[in-house]
Amino acid sequence: MSFPSKIEGILFATAKPLSYRKLAETLEVSEEVVKEAVEALKAARNREDSGIHLLDQNGGVQLVTNPLHNDLLGQFVKVDLGRELTRPSLETLTIIAYRGPLTKPEIELIRGVNCSLILRNLLMRDLIIEKMDKEKLQPVYAVSHTFLRHLGLTSVRDLPEYESFSENDDIARLLAGPTGDV
Repeated sequence: MSFPSKIEGILFATAKPLSYRKLAETLEVSEEVVKEAVEALKAARNREDSGIHLLDQNGGVQLVTNPLHNDLLGQFVKVDLGRELTRPSLETLTIIAYRGPLTKPEIELIRGVNCSLILRNLLMRDLIIEKMDKEKLQPVYAVSHTFLRHLGLTSVRDLPEYESFSENDDIARLLAGPTGDV
């Protein structure tokens, strides 16, 4: 049995994102072997004629349905996210999607206002994830697998004009502050 098929089976059975590290520990192989197997799975699954795709985001991988089938699947599965997102929530989510992972102070620097409640609500809706950044010594926020699935994407790089917004010089200077350190 090949490593890609083992990983595919594990991802199918768990139905949630798993880290490369967790998969490597489970299969008793290196993370590099897992990464190679994930790439093979992506090549096999992330095609227009496949109903299943492999989502690879923020160091985690998960099996998801083909984004092309979202309309069809919407007829069978109703995802209730409650009321619509507010404009400030959408702004914060957009900043995180295009510039993340970011700390709360970085998000607030870009938006110019406190974002505590917005971040909490986005976390509760599972649109973003929070994880500790060992270099910054504080939590950072990134979009979740749920966010990508909801938009029918397999990566944040699939967002419209991702490169131009993610590499925006004005935002980079703002985040660098007076010392020039980002």
